[in-house]
Amino acid sequence: MELRALHYFVTVAEELHFGRAAERLRIVQPAVSQQVARLERELGARLLDRTSRRVRLTPAGERVLVAAREALAAAARVRVVAGERGAVVRIGLASCVDARVDRALGRLGDVEPELVDLPVSARLAAVRAGELDVALVRGAVPSGGEVRVARAWTERLHAVVSHEHPAAGASSVRLADLSPEGLRLPAREVDPPLHDAILAALPTAPRRPPSGDLMTALYEVARDPAGWALLPEGQVANVRPGRVVPVPLDPPLEVDGHVVASAVTPASCLASYAAAFGD
Repeated sequence: MELRALHYFVTVAEELHFGRAAERLRIVQPAVSQQVARLERELGARLLDRTSRRVRLTPAGERVLVAAREALAAAARVRVVAGERGAVVRIGLASCVDARVDRALGRLGDVEPELVDLPVSARLAAVRAGELDVALVRGAVPSGGEVRVARAWTERLHAVVSHEHPAAGASSVRLADLSPEGLRLPAREVDPPLHDAILAALPTAPRRPPSGDLMTALYEVARDPAGWALLPEGQVANVRPGRVVPVPLDPPLEVDGHVVASAVTPASCLASYAAAFGD
């Protein structure tokens, strides 16, 4: 039994469509069909019911899907633990690589990190599907079920204000001195854990409904002399000075950063990831 066949089967099971699975795997559809058919012959069980209109898992397929994901995760861990040169660790994160990530890459040992830029929700889904070994997430992520979570670092939140804001250029600003009407908050679906963490830190609910992505929020902040947003320190480092200005909060507010891995990841492996990305 080949790991490749398990990988193809898992992809088809997630997509419930051979064509979409082939696109995801970047191979031709007949190759996917052949590998899944070969796996069924080896196991002596039909894993998928196929018709011209749909694909669905059989009861045997549902059981095999769980075991196949565990086998793929275990194979990846074996390569890493053995110190195999070039073993790939797939890390889901935001597009900007900050100093924390740069430092962590040197702590991961003799492995080849593969950085995958995905939105937070897609990062978590990829971990559950076994497509990522670990994801980095700011804010709380429920543990249990299909994922394991470990807190790795703590990061201060900064106010990012318009260059015309009274606090621009100040050494710090109090949250109480920032106008509730001026707060720009990206939509929750952009980054649910961080969104919830910021809402929990605010003394009152935002007056303006959250909307758009982070870049839209910062653009609106730049246009409003009373505008402001809250960003973790790691993201602040990537804000270009000019129309918006980062200002530390006094007293400081913090958000926790977590590493998230599959539920089949051993606790020792999760701890290693947390240590690599920790403070």
